[in-house]
Amino acid sequence: MTSQAVSADISRMGRGGGLNLVGAVCNQLALFAIISLLARLGEEDVGRYASCFAILSLLALLSLAGFRSAMTRFVAMHVADGDAGRLRGTLRMGLGITAVASAAIGAGLALLAPWVATTLGDPSMATGVRLVGLSLPAVTFSDAALAATQGWRTQRPFTLIGRIFEPLLKLALTAVALGLGRGFEGAMWAVVAAAWTAAVLAGLALRAQLRGTPKAGAVYEIREIFGFSMVSWFSALAATGLIWVGTLVLGAMEGQGEVGSFNVATRLVMLAVFVMAPINAAFTPHMAHLFHTGQTAEAARAYGSATRWILTLSMPAFIVLIVFPRQLLGYFGESYSTAAAVTVILALGQLVSAASGPCGTVLNMSGRVRLTMIDNVAALALNLALNVVLIPTYGIVGAAVAWSASLVVANLAKVLQARYVVGVVAAGAGIGRILLASLPAAGAAALLTQWVDDWVAVVVAAAPVVAAVFFGVLIGLGVEPDDRALATSLVARLRRPGRARRRM
Repeated sequence: MTSQAVSADISRMGRGGGLNLVGAVCNQLALFAIISLLARLGEEDVGRYASCFAILSLLALLSLAGFRSAMTRFVAMHVADGDAGRLRGTLRMGLGITAVASAAIGAGLALLAPWVATTLGDPSMATGVRLVGLSLPAVTFSDAALAATQGWRTQRPFTLIGRIFEPLLKLALTAVALGLGRGFEGAMWAVVAAAWTAAVLAGLALRAQLRGTPKAGAVYEIREIFGFSMVSWFSALAATGLIWVGTLVLGAMEGQGEVGSFNVATRLVMLAVFVMAPINAAFTPHMAHLFHTGQTAEAARAYGSATRWILTLSMPAFIVLIVFPRQLLGYFGESYSTAAAVTVILALGQLVSAASGPCGTVLNMSGRVRLTMIDNVAALALNLALNVVLIPTYGIVGAAVAWSASLVVANLAKVLQARYVVGVVAAGAGIGRILLASLPAAGAAALLTQWVDDWVAVVVAAAPVVAAVFFGVLIGLGVEPDDRALATSLVARLRRPGRARRRM
């Protein structure tokens, strides 16, 4: 493959990442706004909502049985090969199995809701848990269908439906429910309505992608797909458990009020790393294609570009979070200011994760899903053990230390495995330049602390200064050729929006 062709492929990945970035902004701001609305009702309502969201996230992955990654990877492979039979077989098997599994698990959860709520330390959550069971089939189907559309190396359905429409609809319905005085249960009904609406749209989007696929009898690669998906399943469960186990253990040990404070800090930190998910989503089908066609050098270059974009776009936000945590938490109310230490600890852990780039995707798309599974299970075990040891003494600070320590260990392991097992390094990531540019930006933030006393001043004054200093220094240090090519591609796309949309 020529360098021009590689640049074109990276530019295409960047355009998809740019679209996903818009979706991630909408998604994170919507979730942030929902937590903000609930925070006005009290820490316990935030805690109940967060606990139910944790259950939904974990059970959705359980229902998917690893088909989220499998759908993207195998659809991308069969599209590249022009194999309509295997493509249709993959879709039927993935959607069918996940639909049956999610319906069965959702029904079981509805029956066991009182017991689940009592175990989490709040019997009043039972109705919310039942509504999680009602939402589960819709959430699972949407995830599987939208993951499949990414196999065509397009991000539009995934972003427009899953990252923009569904969260904004959920926010609007939540605001209406809370305005009508329905509280926590009204917010959960908003989750149900948004999930089922998104599921219908996801099905229509997948059907539209299939229109250009020739008619063919379905061919089922049962052994290959199940071999990949089962390992991916355990890996994804462990990775998601790593995110939510602290919430569940904290609720069981300390109560939903502590869960509320912890999740306010978590939601704040997630605003800094929102770029990771959209760039990784755009990166995944391209990496599957590059590994399938044996283009290892090009895969290393794409890996480096994705890592550079993630760290560059998130670094100013990390600086602001670490320097101004107390002021930012003031947005939610004075009672949440005690979570400042939690915010800093979580931000440091996520900073290491951002600097590691999409290392887990490199392992998965190269076929090393067992390595990812081992890493994630080990990190989950470490996280659980640290939570049990630290939470009784240190409360939410202990939960934050447990999560960050587990993230650091898991990501460092994956980076080393990508290098020494797969033989791929993040070529051209430019981490040294990014860290160098962050030093004057952090210095500027430290100087501003004597004048910045509340979250309004942080958002209006401090954050823009930090971003201006960081990007100014970074540009002064030099721009990567791939980034120049991407910028040129994005400008051209904006000038020719109609044609660009048809290519996307």
